[in-house]
Amino acid sequence: MLSKWNKLPKEMKNKEIEYYYNKLNKKRSSLFLKRLFDFIVASLMLIVLVVPLIVIAILIKLDSRGTVFYKQIRVTKNKIEFGIYKFRTMVANADKKGSLVTIDNDVRITKIGAILRKYRIDEIPQLINIVKGEMTFVGARPEVPHYVSEYTNEMDATFLLPAGVTSLASIKYKDEQKILSDVQNIDEVYVDEILPKKMAYNLNYLEKYSFLNDLKIMISTLIAVTNKEVE
Repeated sequence: MLSKWNKLPKEMKNKEIEYYYNKLNKKRSSLFLKRLFDFIVASLMLIVLVVPLIVIAILIKLDSRGTVFYKQIRVTKNKIEFGIYKFRTMVANADKKGSLVTIDNDVRITKIGAILRKYRIDEIPQLINIVKGEMTFVGARPEVPHYVSEYTNEMDATFLLPAGVTSLASIKYKDEQKILSDVQNIDEVYVDEILPKKMAYNLNYLEKYSFLNDLKIMISTLIAVTNKEVE
């Protein structure tokens, strides 16, 4: 899962990233277990959820015009761009009708989309990305190239591993949409205030990485989602 140092992109070969690389390089066996877990669990989940996924796809088509899946370019391991899969929760071409960040009361969100987003069901298709090796269950959430261009050298260390479906930063900022709902310049506030704080959690995750910690974050995510359901 961790590339050899000489295989990293030139822009990632700096002292800031080398610090985190050396930490992870000592845990290659744990990283192998992480990848094995990702592949087996994601594959089994896709098989088990095939019927519910078909039902959701039908509901999305009945609710509004557009495709069932939404595929957006994001950035993952070694700063490689890939297409992240999600159930479409917004009107067609929503990314051309507003900010790249979605706020809580965004008028672009469809009726069924609001439900899917509330319980994070729209993220399920990312199991496909995990099987393909483009993502992992736990890791820094993948950003669009626009925001990645704002990363510091240290922030780029998050690209040593595949992008994740969930992370401690995702849990801490699960109400991010509400935070940005009353902001006028959403992109500016996100880049200047929220992104640095989220990246601090992501970098700490890399520094103290362990497979056991991954399991704890996955459990914490389930608890966070469950609590949101109760709300």
